[in-house]
This record gives sequence, structure tokens and C-alpha cells, in this order.
Amino acid sequence: MIIRNETESDIQVIAEVTKTAFKTCPYGQHTEQFIINALRAAGALTVSLVAQNGPNVVGHVAFSPVTISDGNPHWYGLGPVSVLPQHQRQGIGTALIREGLSLLKARGAQGCVLVGEPAYYRRFGFRNLPALTLEGVPPEVFLALPFGDQTPKGAVVFHSAFCAQG
Repeated sequence: MIIRNETESDIQVIAEVTKTAFKTCPYGQHTEQFIINALRAAGALTVSLVAQNGPNVVGHVAFSPVTISDGNPHWYGLGPVSVLPQHQRQGIGTALIREGLSLLKARGAQGCVLVGEPAYYRRFGFRNLPALTLEGVPPEVFLALPFGDQTPKGAVVFHSAFCAQG
């Protein structure tokens, strides 16, 4: 398996992988592929990595800038992360996330936030930070990973592309 930056020829397959990965997800609105396309169109897809197994793309992860009400700069949001169902539980999502976080750190990022399953994301160091909030999201599933000693305080806002519907 190879983890690499997306290319223009990957755009359609990323949408299909994402759509398929979230097809049976019991929560959300199944708009993840539209979010990725809207982030890309807005120039806000800071890191977009694919997992390639042989000739096929089997996974994808996106990272985009977030704003924090205290003005703390250089924070990013992780997601969506998608792996085709038949390739899940093989470490592909983990590899995508680890590589993405490494690239963010190399670019001088201060940290990363996400909405997700705490049991899964704690393995990367994500945790609840009571000083950070995301409107409309239960605090137990809003997690953050500071890359340094400085922890921001306030409301986090994801890019407006997260409202994309199609």
C-alpha cells in the first residue's frame, strides 16, 4: 500500500470511495464526498491523501483549516476519512491519519480537531479539551490534538464547505 497526495486523476475515485465508505453510516447526512469537493473548490483542502493498493485507491483523508474564536492560528480539522468497506480494519485509515498529521506538523500547524469516535481517535493522541467547543456537537465526540504546549480556548468553526449538500 502507498500513501500519497491526491492527483487530479483521483478526484472522481475519491468521491466514489468516500460515498461507498459512508453509505451505511448510521449518522450524518451522507454528504462527505460533497464536502471534499467543496473544500477542493475553495482551495481549502490543505492535505488530501489517498491510500493506493496496487492500481486502486482504497482510502482517502482530508485536512482543512479551522478557525478558533481566540484567534489561535494554524489549526486544522481532520475529516472526512474514508476507507472502502472491504479494506477496513487493515490499518489503512490509521496510516492515512498518521501521514496527514505528520504533514501538518511539517507545515507548522499548531494542532488538529475532529468529530469522531473517541475510542478510535485517542490512539493518535486526540482528546477532549474542555476549553474548545464546536457548536451543536456533543463534547465527548469533539476531540483535539495540540502539537505543542499552547492549547487554544474558544469556539471552533470548520470551513463553510462542511455545509455542502451536493
